[in-house]
Amino acid sequence: MVAPGRARRPGARTPEAFDPAEGEDCPFCAGREARTPPESLALGRPEGAPADSPGWQVRVVPNLYPALERQEVVVHAPEHTRSLAELPDERLAVVAEAWSARAAAARAEGFPYLHALVNEGREAGASRGHSHSQLAWLREPPPEVAAEASGECAVCAHLADELAAGARLLGDRGGVVALVRWAGRLPYELLLAPVEHPAGSAFESPLLADAFGLLAKSIRHLHAAEGGPVPLNVWLHDGPHWHLEVVPRLNVLAGLELGAGIYVNTLDPDRAAERLRTSRP
Repeated sequence: MVAPGRARRPGARTPEAFDPAEGEDCPFCAGREARTPPESLALGRPEGAPADSPGWQVRVVPNLYPALERQEVVVHAPEHTRSLAELPDERLAVVAEAWSARAAAARAEGFPYLHALVNEGREAGASRGHSHSQLAWLREPPPEVAAEASGECAVCAHLADELAAGARLLGDRGGVVALVRWAGRLPYELLLAPVEHPAGSAFESPLLADAFGLLAKSIRHLHAAEGGPVPLNVWLHDGPHWHLEVVPRLNVLAGLELGAGIYVNTLDPDRAAERLRTSRP
C-alpha cells in the first residue's frame, strides 16, 4: 500500500544523531583485536604476521552475543568506517571473499546455509557504528528462502517485468541489476540480483563482488537523496536465484505492518527510483 500522506504524520522519522567520539572506544578498529574473540579469518594481513594483530583489511570473529548456534561478525575495514557506502570496490571485493570463505567453512562443519546480513544504524538494529556484517550458520534454509524455492522463479519473472518497464531500474554492473521494488514495504526498498538465472550459490559466484559494488553505489545515492546516512537492513537470500534485499528504515513498523502484514509505503516506488537516479553522491 502506497500512502504518501503518512510521511507527514508526527513522529514518522527520528533522525539518528552521530557521535563523532564513537570510534575512540570501538573494539572493531585495528589495534584493538584483543577486545574481540579470537578471529576465525583475517584477509589482507602480511604473510607471517601473527593472528589477532593489526594489518588486516577484513576480519571475521565469533559474535559475542549470538542469537543462534553459530554466528559471526565480519568487520569490513580496520579504520572506523560507518557504512558500506564508504568502502571502495577493492575492499568490497575482500568482504565478498570473506563471506564466501566462511560459507565454505560452514558447509564443511554441517551448516549448509549461511544467512548473511548487514544492519546499519541503531534504528536498523546495529549495536556498533563500525561497518560490519553478520553471518548466521543454519542447518537448513530459513522459511523465506525455502518458500522462494517452490514453483517457478519469481525473481526471474520480477526482473523480466522491471527490465521491460525500466521505470524503477537504478543501474547494472557485471550482469547484476539494482532496482526499486514495485511493491516495497518501506521507502526505497531495493532488489539486487543477477539478470540471468544463476547456476549455483551466491558464495561461489564471481558476481558477488559486483553485487557488493552496486549495493554500495545504491546506498551512496540513497544517502544523497535523503541528505545523510540512512538506517537500513541488507540480507542475502541464497536461493535458486540469489539476490540481495535492501530495506531502509525510514518509517517505523507498527501494529498494522507487524500484526496484519499490511505495509504502508510513504513513497511511490517510481518516485523513489527517480530520486535515487538523480541524486549526486
